[in-house]
Amino acid sequence: MTQPDIDAQTQFELEAAAFRRLRKHLMEDRTDVQNIDMMNLAGFCRNCLSRWYQEAANERGIEMGKEDAREIFYGMTMAEWKANYQTDASAQTQDAFKQAFAENVGTDKG
Repeated sequence: MTQPDIDAQTQFELEAAAFRRLRKHLMEDRTDVQNIDMMNLAGFCRNCLSRWYQEAANERGIEMGKEDAREIFYGMTMAEWKANYQTDASAQTQDAFKQAFAENVGTDKG
């Protein structure tokens, strides 16, 4: 199968649209999926996506802190998200998270 001939701007717009759809999926369609489970299974979670957003802003000279980026990505504060959607994780899940976090994020980016 051949890929369609897509110019750079169209590719950029398609990638942005795919990101927006991923965000909608995680923030509206599947709020039941816990960040800790995403990290344990996939090596990233909503917080990682918000951090990547922050890093992209910072690289472009836009001052943005972690909490600002999270509020932009989540559409609410982390406290609101946790109160509305976060559930308790088992000790086993928390242990798996420590390993997944170390492998995928590292201790310097928490």
